[in-house]
Amino acid sequence: MADSRQNSSILVVHGPNLNMLGKREPEHYGSQTLDDINDALRAKAAGLGLEVSTFQSNHEGEIVEVIQDAVGQIQGLIINPAAYTHTSVAIRDAVLLLNVPTIEVHLSNIHKREPFRHRSFIADIATAQISGLGASGYLFALEALAQLIA
Repeated sequence: MADSRQNSSILVVHGPNLNMLGKREPEHYGSQTLDDINDALRAKAAGLGLEVSTFQSNHEGEIVEVIQDAVGQIQGLIINPAAYTHTSVAIRDAVLLLNVPTIEVHLSNIHKREPFRHRSFIADIATAQISGLGASGYLFALEALAQLIA
């Protein structure tokens, strides 16, 4: 029997300022760059029999559009909405369109930060949330999605 994950597509969406990883507040976000994280995701996905596409934008509308374009095209979503976690109903509504397992990832533990960061507009519609494990959180999310879509 063939592995049902083969050719399964996972979309990874990175929100605003994540393009500055490695330079921006390393005490919260670590020293890895976004390219490092994306490369690690692609390598891990290959070993799991998954295809990964990544997208980063500092613009809410672009994030909404890439999620909308993924409807019916992907089997899972990893999303780090970054600052939009706490503000974007538009991104939340786009994620609801997907109807696929969704894992929200945050490099830092949003619940140990400023009070305004404790609220997530994605958490209650996500399958799971991984927060505070740094870049490893993305890899854990990918492993979880591989199990969920198997």
